Parts: sequence; structure tokens; C-alpha cells
Amino acid sequence: MRVAIIILNYNGKHFLEKYIPILSKSISKETAKIIVADNASTDDSLEYLRSHHSDVEIFEFDRNYGFAEGYNIAIKRTNTEYVLLLNSDVEVTPGFLEPLVDYMDANPKVAACQPKILQMDNREYFEKAGAAGGMIDVLGYPFCRGRIMDHTEKDNGQYDNNAIVFWASGACMFVRRDDFIDYGGFDADFFAHQEEIDLCFRFNARDRQVAAVPKSVVYHLGGGTLNYNDPKKTYLNFRNNLFLLYKNLHTRHLIPVLIARFFLDYLAALVFLLKGDFRCAGMVIKARFDYLRMKSKFKEKRRQNLEVSIANGIPCVHKGSIVFEFYLFRRHSL
Repeated sequence: MRVAIIILNYNGKHFLEKYIPILSKSISKETAKIIVADNASTDDSLEYLRSHHSDVEIFEFDRNYGFAEGYNIAIKRTNTEYVLLLNSDVEVTPGFLEPLVDYMDANPKVAACQPKILQMDNREYFEKAGAAGGMIDVLGYPFCRGRIMDHTEKDNGQYDNNAIVFWASGACMFVRRDDFIDYGGFDADFFAHQEEIDLCFRFNARDRQVAAVPKSVVYHLGGGTLNYNDPKKTYLNFRNNLFLLYKNLHTRHLIPVLIARFFLDYLAALVFLLKGDFRCAGMVIKARFDYLRMKSKFKEKRRQNLEVSIANGIPCVHKGSIVFEFYLFRRHSL
């Protein structure tokens, strides 16, 4: 058994009912096993699994550890070479796993990769959370091949090439188990959102690589746990993005980036206000205050990261500002 496919679940019986049968039919039982790590669900998710999918292994947690720590605990309990982190609202396709395994076997420098991720309801278009591979710009804004800001591209085969990228989506991340553990796993202080970008930042900074393997295809519903427009998602994305910058950027880069982000974040809050979205505007401001309040928790992590970061610069960083390119120059694709 080479692959453990881990689905983190919290009150997601409706997703398990819909997507576990498809997943089960799409993999070889000699190659991979399915594990559901349950974050103390209060619905009857576990009863459903025990009654209908006795071949699925269950890790039952005593409380909700969130996305980051939930996966950390689950992955440490496995003993396979590879681990696939799979959101419960992802529909896989037949044969999706083999290209990921083959690519990683052939490229030992690659620590993690992802498939092509398309929208569940509009299957000709890329999905926001990962699309055809994650990138990051000079100011720390994440975007994707196939998705810049809120604009998603139609899949016309323009990204049907294997590519080295900056980050792989946590919605469907295929990773070497030992690399995940050796490089610190997900930061539990993030709780959820952008923890996979933070981990991939560490991979890149230690001269490991991350890739997109589009021969493998999955469909992602997105917002299954937290709606894309939920103010809490806004808060976590803004706060955690500041955390990952503080943890991973050398001071000579961090200071100018944080100065720029101060103005851009408050500009984002102003835009929310002008749209009448007062809750999201408040969440942006709260995220900035909480970053300052909690920053000391990350001081030692920052020191450890910078001690081992490669000296010649981190690869796959977009040299411009994707925000300015998108809003001022209407750039909607790479």
C-alpha cells in the first residue's frame, strides 16, 4: 500500500454519501486506502461510513482540530509513502491517482503536486482553490494558473503541461509523507486557509519543488465547509497571509512588502465598505489587528525558517503585483 487518501470530515455526511463511492471505484485497493479523519462530527457521518463503507478506515478525533492540525494528526498516524489530502467536496475521475504517483516517482525533488482542479457545477472552467497550480506574487498574494483574483479561465488545454508551481492546493494535495512531516506539516496556528501555501513556501525555501500534473483531473465544489463569501473566510485569508509572509520572508523583503500590504489591505476594507459589505470590511481590519497581536507566536518559527532558507532566492515567485496587473491592466491570465 503506497498511498493513504485522507479526507478530513466535519459534519459532512452529505459529501461522504456523494463522493466516497466515486472515489472508491476510481482507485486500486492494492495501491491506495481511504481514510476519513473525523473532527468530532455531530451528525451521523461515522454511522454512515460504518454501515456503508466498511473498507474505509476511520480516525475519530475527540474535538475539532481544524483543517491544519486535523491533517497533521492524521498523517502522522499513517505509514504510507505518499498521502493524498482530499477535500470531502471533491469528485475524482477514473485513473486520477496514477499520474500523480508516476510523476512523483519520476521526480524525487518534488515534495508535493496537485491535479487539474475544475469547477463541479461548471466543468469547463477552473476552480478557484488551486486551478492548474498555485503561484504567488511579489507582495504575497496567491493566485493560480487558470485563476487570477475572482476570474477563472475556461479550460481550453492551455495548462495541459506538467509545471513547477509555487503551491499545491489543499483541496487535493499529493505529498510525500516524510516530506510533510520533516518540513513541519501544516501550521496549526493557522487553523484553516493558506496553511498549504505556508507549507509549500517552506518546501520552496529549502530547494524542494511543487508541481501541477494536469493529466490527473478532479472537480471541486468549493466552499463546502465555509462559503467563499463568508466573512470568516475573508478574515482567515487576510490574517493567515500576513502570518505566512512574516514566517518566511527575509527582513529585506518583509519590510517593504508589509508596508505595501498595510495600504492595500485597508484599501480592500474600503472597497468592501463601498460595496456595503460591512462584515467583510470589519474582518479585514480585525485580521490586521490580530496579526499584530499574535505575531509573537511566530517569532521562533520565523527564526527556524530563515536559518535553512536557500540564499539565492525562492523560485516561482511572480515578480510583479498580480493585484495591480489585474485591476489596472485587466490581466486575467498568465
